[in-house]
Amino acid sequence: MIVKVNSATILSAAEIHSESWKESHRAFCSESFVAQHTVENQLHYLQEEMRGGKELYLLIAQKPAGIVSVKDNLIENLYVLPSEQHKGYGTQLLRFAVAQCSGTPRLWILSNNEKAYCLYAKHGFALTGNRHKLSDAISELEMKLEPA
Repeated sequence: MIVKVNSATILSAAEIHSESWKESHRAFCSESFVAQHTVENQLHYLQEEMRGGKELYLLIAQKPAGIVSVKDNLIENLYVLPSEQHKGYGTQLLRFAVAQCSGTPRLWILSNNEKAYCLYAKHGFALTGNRHKLSDAISELEMKLEPA
């Protein structure tokens, strides 16, 4: 089940964001930077995202397992708890997010995130060529859903 995040569920969303973000960024971010992504900090981050107009959704299986946000045609914050990955939850969240988009769905991935690239490409997203350089080693790459 996927539900819109509210005041009763935002802490679960922040816990998922914190744990998943740390796991996905641990290999290439400094230990001190990863440590900053506490549940409390991610709670504030998600609250700001929602204040900025993003709709935040929570996937609940036997327990809260993943999140995604959508604003207009932009999909962001798709995270699944490491212990809940490879169960189809990322696909379920992505399909749900695509259905919420107005216009052609778009998203950004880190250039070193092969797992994210494979998931999105498998579901019809393609690189647009747009990029934001974050450092000498990492960029954000834009992908958009291609017509079937």
